[in-house]
Amino acid sequence: MGAMQDGAGTDMAAAIGPCAGIPAGHMAFIRQILDRVGDKWSMLIVAVLEDGPLRYTELQRQIPGISQRMLTHTLHQLREDGLLTRTAYAEVPPRVEYALAPLGRGLHEIVMQLIGWAADHHDEIRVNRDSAGAAASSRSRAGTGATEAAAKR
Repeated sequence: MGAMQDGAGTDMAAAIGPCAGIPAGHMAFIRQILDRVGDKWSMLIVAVLEDGPLRYTELQRQIPGISQRMLTHTLHQLREDGLLTRTAYAEVPPRVEYALAPLGRGLHEIVMQLIGWAADHHDEIRVNRDSAGAAASSRSRAGTGATEAAAKR
């Protein structure tokens, strides 16, 4: 179904559902925002900055698995969107701290709820993935046998 028009003639993204009130021209940008703030590294950075400013090395220490390149890239993107602030102090050695901006603080509660949900359902999701993987594996083996039998004919 194509875009709908509201009474003012503005193209709307959808007739019903969560996107119904959003102009179609905004949807691409909203998808970009959701992609950025929904990224695992972005969410973890927002989560660890709850208690106040942290230095780069402290962030890296509190987010296991993030590479230096990815941390630098994600911090830059979050600053670009106004979710974080970066404060450089004129000291020797130089000190730089990252903190949640007001916009990022508004996102923090949502991020914590999502992380909490993932932690609460970790075991259940793992069992479901294992079951789905086992079923796919057995279907794959069955399909291979049928293909081999057909090839022998």
